[in-house]
Amino acid sequence: MLEKTRQQSDWQDQVYPALKSVNVKHVAYVPDAGHSKAIKEAETDIDVHSVVLTTEEEGIGYLAGAWLGGDRGALLMQSSGVGNCINTLALQCCTRFPLLMLITMRGDWAEFNQWQNPMGQATEDALKLMGVMTWRADKSEDVVPLIRGAATMAFDGDSACAVLLGQRLIGEKKWVE
Repeated sequence: MLEKTRQQSDWQDQVYPALKSVNVKHVAYVPDAGHSKAIKEAETDIDVHSVVLTTEEEGIGYLAGAWLGGDRGALLMQSSGVGNCINTLALQCCTRFPLLMLITMRGDWAEFNQWQNPMGQATEDALKLMGVMTWRADKSEDVVPLIRGAATMAFDGDSACAVLLGQRLIGEKKWVE
């Protein structure tokens, strides 16, 4: 079991309202503790389609379809899932549909699981190599402005944008018994 800090729940309370404020109607996700609050809220909101994915790259195609259908969406994932998306990000590069991603970071700071480190350290560079604009939130007060700003650039500029929710924001994870 992982122990949560107070700062973690503060920023988590802000994510879903920020997505709603920019008219997101689809939330695609792979289950993740960092996004658990937003996922629960999306699942209970009758005005939003929440879709659990078997792998993160499915979300890119799903959100392309949502956009073609006239709706906005967001992909919620952990940094380890970015590696699964690299080839599929070519879809956005070639078609220029809006893509908003919120990525909880692992392998970033005070990581206890060494298997998270390689992709966690490469996440931002990998996204930038695929043409994704990135912004990083390490403090709770940065979350809402960065989500809204990234949403504006994605939805008004047909761009791929990612907000990286840093591990300092999430809090140091510790195994407890």
